[in-house]
Amino acid sequence: MARHPFGGGPMKQLVVLSGKGGTGKTSFTAALARLAPHVLVADADVDAPNLHLLLRARQERDGIREFLGGLQVVLDEATCNGCGECVRVCRFGAVELVASEVRWLPRFDPFACEGCGFCAQVCPTRAISMSRRVAGTIHVSDTEVGPLVHARLRVAEENSGRLVSEVRRLAIELAQAEGRELILVDGPPGIGCPAIASLSGADAVLLVTEPTTAGLADLERVVQLVAHFRIPAAVVLNKSDLWPPAEAAVRELCRDRGLPYLGGIPYDPAFHAAARAGRTVIDTAEPLLLGRMLALWEDVRAFVAATGERRVA
Repeated sequence: MARHPFGGGPMKQLVVLSGKGGTGKTSFTAALARLAPHVLVADADVDAPNLHLLLRARQERDGIREFLGGLQVVLDEATCNGCGECVRVCRFGAVELVASEVRWLPRFDPFACEGCGFCAQVCPTRAISMSRRVAGTIHVSDTEVGPLVHARLRVAEENSGRLVSEVRRLAIELAQAEGRELILVDGPPGIGCPAIASLSGADAVLLVTEPTTAGLADLERVVQLVAHFRIPAAVVLNKSDLWPPAEAAVRELCRDRGLPYLGGIPYDPAFHAAARAGRTVIDTAEPLLLGRMLALWEDVRAFVAATGERRVA
């Protein structure tokens, strides 16, 4: 029987962030998910979710859940008198009057409309109302490592962080119901609202970076973000052998900020080969890389286990 990662202690939430795209964050998350027993995985990168590909998601549980996003305009044409007040007040230029067979009617551009609802407030005949639109879907899938909670935004829908929060809320409920010891969250790139939403209630953060100028700059930004919320964080360097001066800079940053540096993983084409095959690198790696990833998981496990118990949000 697989050993529990935290000895049967309280459930932990580990969020993997990068501060930018392209650092290998998702590949690392998938690899850790393959190594961690009793894990539930949440893909909070809802703009470009792909963990379901690497973890070979299978049958979905309990059907698809709709996610209601921003507000959209609903027009009752029978009530509208074509006065044009909605056109006059719309600061986004999202509405225009067009001729119908009987009278002029407003036509709303769903891509320009910000859903502010001002047009509905000024409409003298109450022909305009606002309703929430279906912006995406949330899924719970079975994978080779355990349950995966993930989501898909519809085309041109904006991710404000609300969908990330819904993914995490469902992941927490499911993990508690099944007695999972670890929720492993693949966070969004960047430091905006989606990344902030992924951090709520986290016990620890693993920051994956790369030895490039952009990687260093974005690592600095995401370190500041995590420090603002006072969440313990550790750093791992992907493709660590590509530029030694950058590796030294990452070590120095960790030392100055008091962050554990869990080491680096040298560049290895096995990561790309695994992604092309729709597998985690644990499934395809040669013994040397596999040993390094096993050692990394042990360091991550010890780091998360050492974090104090935090309130589940």
